[in-house]
Amino acid sequence: MSTITDKPAIAMDVFELFESKVRSYSRSFPTVFKKAKNYKLWDINDKEYIDFFAGAGALNYGHNNEKMKKLLISYLEEDAITHSLDMATVARGEFLKKFNEIILKPRNLDYKVMFPGPTGTNTVESALKIARKVTGRNTVISFTNGFHGMTIGSLSVTGNASKRDGAGIPLNNTVFMPFDNYVDNTNSIDYIKAFLENSSSGVDLPAAMILETVQGEGGINAASYEWLRSIEKICREFDILLIIDDVQAGCGRTGTFFSFEPAEITPDIVCLSKSVSGYGLPMALTLIKSEYDIWEPGEHNGTFRGNNMAFIAAAEALNYWETNKFSQEITQKAEMVSSFLDYIVHEYPELNAEKRGRGLMQGAACERAETSEIICEEAFKRGLLMETSGPKGEVFKFLPPLIIDKEGLEKGFQIVEDSIKAALKN
Repeated sequence: MSTITDKPAIAMDVFELFESKVRSYSRSFPTVFKKAKNYKLWDINDKEYIDFFAGAGALNYGHNNEKMKKLLISYLEEDAITHSLDMATVARGEFLKKFNEIILKPRNLDYKVMFPGPTGTNTVESALKIARKVTGRNTVISFTNGFHGMTIGSLSVTGNASKRDGAGIPLNNTVFMPFDNYVDNTNSIDYIKAFLENSSSGVDLPAAMILETVQGEGGINAASYEWLRSIEKICREFDILLIIDDVQAGCGRTGTFFSFEPAEITPDIVCLSKSVSGYGLPMALTLIKSEYDIWEPGEHNGTFRGNNMAFIAAAEALNYWETNKFSQEITQKAEMVSSFLDYIVHEYPELNAEKRGRGLMQGAACERAETSEIICEEAFKRGLLMETSGPKGEVFKFLPPLIIDKEGLEKGFQIVEDSIKAALKN
């Protein structure tokens, strides 16, 4: 039986000839990949790459996680259900029970689990819809530099101008407020509250506020726990639903399963996707406080709500969270990343860089955006996948699989430092 490695090599011009110009990552990483394991990938020339990208956060448990892979192969060999919409299946039921026992109950969270569709933007769309249905209001408050997806509702609460322009129509029913530390020495909490208290401010009482605790695409901006608690307090005071978009920052990326746990807040709605499936398979969840689960049957649906392969891998991924061990390991690795970034900021003052982020979702914002772009290009040449983020692409961003070991981090750090030296020569 032939394998993928036996097939004729695919050249990059295939993608230029046949694929839409909309593609982006194949431009950032211009090679043809054929294999991946844990925190490494290999291309058709057998060049090895360390992964500080992790499928934009969809591969927290690494590429081809061995336990998940064996379960998936076994599941397929049994001719078990793969596609089921929202019909009841063994795989779906086992995931729901396990998610409740390992994630929700220990955290005293009373959420109904909704399967809104396969992607992050699906969970955001469903969150906005249920918030408006519950409150009977239209407006949603979003925050500067926030990113929530590429469909129309999600784009309406996304700050990035180029992404919004792609909608091709006006994006309405959203008011943007300043995220934590958006303007230096300005208290955005007082600012937001002033708009809500003044009936002549022009801001209607919103159905919800939606935010990321760490803004992934917006520049690795991490909200303080105090700011998050203040936002929750405002929501409670004005009867506004609080939606936390944990699509990238969740599933352990910041150290705890939910990124908001250390702030000791309880969102009304939580959006999860990316690494919730454990294996990079399409899957999303919308967690809704029980009292707000007022959907009519089929009121929000979709063909691919029943990816049973994802349920199998997702249930296995939950085993990482049965104890605090995995979370503690992430924290230790995060300290390594933080120390390295402190070193970079101090050792290379020409970057005029600022350390940002939390957990294994950190980065450095350079004064000149083009510097970050060059650093990522140089890193790719040297065998490291890393992307930029921020309004101008000014941040080079560390997003390795959570299972990466100390050796992998240190090798990656060396490549990053070598890339910075090369970039500064340009």
